[in-house]
Amino acid sequence: MRRILAPVLTVLVLASPAGAEPGDPRVAALQVGLRAHGLYAGPVDGVLGSQTSRAVLRLQRRSRIAADGVPGPQTRAALGRFGAHPFGSRTLRLGMSGFDVAALQFSLAWHGFPSGTFDGEFGARTEAALLRFQRWASLVPAGRATAQTLAALRDPPPTSPLELAWPLALPVTDTFGPRGQRFHAGIDIPAAYGKRIYAAAPGRVVYAGWHDGGWGYEVTVAHASGVRTLYAHLSVVDVTLGDLVSTSSPVGQVGASGAASGPHLHFEVLLRGARVDPLSALPTPGP
Repeated sequence: MRRILAPVLTVLVLASPAGAEPGDPRVAALQVGLRAHGLYAGPVDGVLGSQTSRAVLRLQRRSRIAADGVPGPQTRAALGRFGAHPFGSRTLRLGMSGFDVAALQFSLAWHGFPSGTFDGEFGARTEAALLRFQRWASLVPAGRATAQTLAALRDPPPTSPLELAWPLALPVTDTFGPRGQRFHAGIDIPAAYGKRIYAAAPGRVVYAGWHDGGWGYEVTVAHASGVRTLYAHLSVVDVTLGDLVSTSSPVGQVGASGAASGPHLHFEVLLRGARVDPLSALPTPGP
């Protein structure tokens, strides 16, 4: 197909920082436990903010322990069976549940392998995410979270080795990171229906068409160094499988296909299969 190179894009505004910092998996596990006790309704983000601290106080008062808002061992014990095992105290495997499983789910998500709802239940989706992480980290893919796996999860989350261009010159609304009880593995850029979307780097199109997993019309481009970019919820796909694209070549148009509530681009960056924060690879917006 004929390719039209778009002019260089300039990002106008960005209503978010240039890359989110991971929260503490132990705080995230605490938030999951507090939710299960009906004491917390905020996001599972691993941040000990005012909403989480108030929920801790309510748990402490209800359990008749020192009400200081500090989530120490007594507070974890007040969570009952859920809080029985601190993170790293046992090997985790299919069928287990509790505080440490919730912390594992949170750590896997930040390292690019989300498994659905943060619920503290080691089910099939958590096992699949763990296996993908173990292969990615060159560990034995045992499907059990051993001390070696937990040590690898203490490393900083991966980032893109490539610098990318913005696929749309518009503000970001939803960033990479926790969203409610789940993890948002990309960024969302709302735009008018039909607005052109551009490739973030040179590469080859490895997927172009309908995706049944909720993305609707999707394009995925493979770049150098094991990096891929994904463009989802499109209304029109402007490339075909195997096409070579340049930076700022058009790949599709904004839509609301798949599981989208309104027209926007969902944009992901993957490094050898691990989702990474796109904002860490994109240039900082100007004033």
